[in-house]
Amino acid sequence: MTLNAATPYLILGGRAEQAIALYREAFGATVEALQRFGDVDRSCPEAQRHLIMHAALRAGKALFFMSDGPGEGPKASDGAVSVALDWDDTDEARRSFDRLAASGQVVQPLIDTPWGALFGVVRDELGVAWMFNARKSAS
Repeated sequence: MTLNAATPYLILGGRAEQAIALYREAFGATVEALQRFGDVDRSCPEAQRHLIMHAALRAGKALFFMSDGPGEGPKASDGAVSVALDWDDTDEARRSFDRLAASGQVVQPLIDTPWGALFGVVRDELGVAWMFNARKSAS
């Protein structure tokens, strides 16, 4: 058997709508799929029907999933996992980094690295940590 992909799945504790708006702006992401709890479970309590059960977002070649989660479960900010992003354009990486940093927290400012990339880490307003690695062109 061959592993075909490893896709980040963000559990956002009721803030998935906010995340979709943020990632559309920061990454130019598009929504490929979106299902709400009320769409798939007729017995779902009325107060939870609007919550996102599953969403798939695409930004460039990258795909990531998200959900509001099953109520009082863990949130993205509860774990020690970061989403590593590999960029081929330093200007785009800077723009996205700065957008997330505007309402989040810079963990590691963007720096020039010995491995020939621009690297930095930002924790967004939802508590998700994003590791940016933008390869510099050999010009």
